[in-house]
Amino acid sequence: MTLLELFRLLKKHLQIVVLLPVACALVVGLYSAIFVRNQYTATSSMYVLAQNDSSNSNSLYSDLNASQMLTNDVAKLLKSDRIVSQVGSEVGIEGLKGYSVSVTSETTSRVIALSVTGPDPQTAADIVNKMIEDVSGVAQSVMNVESVNPVDMAQAPEKPSGPNRLLYTLVAFVAGLFAAIAIVVVSDMLNTKVRGSEDLEELVDVPIIGRIPNVQGGR
Repeated sequence: MTLLELFRLLKKHLQIVVLLPVACALVVGLYSAIFVRNQYTATSSMYVLAQNDSSNSNSLYSDLNASQMLTNDVAKLLKSDRIVSQVGSEVGIEGLKGYSVSVTSETTSRVIALSVTGPDPQTAADIVNKMIEDVSGVAQSVMNVESVNPVDMAQAPEKPSGPNRLLYTLVAFVAGLFAAIAIVVVSDMLNTKVRGSEDLEELVDVPIIGRIPNVQGGR
């Protein structure tokens, strides 16, 4: 099938090509608007300070390396069962169910970025602040850490971070369009009814040398 034949076929079945993707987009758009809750992301960052940190130039370099090595350990500790369970008890959400925790740290930095995403903006901010507070105490007891200091306190976000309803709707529209094209093409391939001389030529693979006219009421 050439592109021109495909275009003619789609034009012939224009109704399904238009209605199916529009229907898919409407269904997904309405579903995401009614049943999918907004998600809010609260963020903060913290600074890891090793016990031997000092302003002395002779020990500054070694102290910096020690703190950088501890940073990754503190980042892993933030997502540990101990911290998650402890913070969950404090905010009244067992295991922080419904909230996702993201921790980012770089090997060349002593700063850890923490973000929590969930359906309630204030709870998400409370979880971030509680996690920083609790991880500092745990890190001091099990690691060579002086303190884990928040760079800034998390604030309740005013705008949702998701879901991206427009993207969902566009994806549904494109999926519906491809589905409509597939339905039209497959149904045409399965339809063996001869609708004209072109179909007959293609079916028997021989040229048509004549036609018998349909004469009504004559000899």
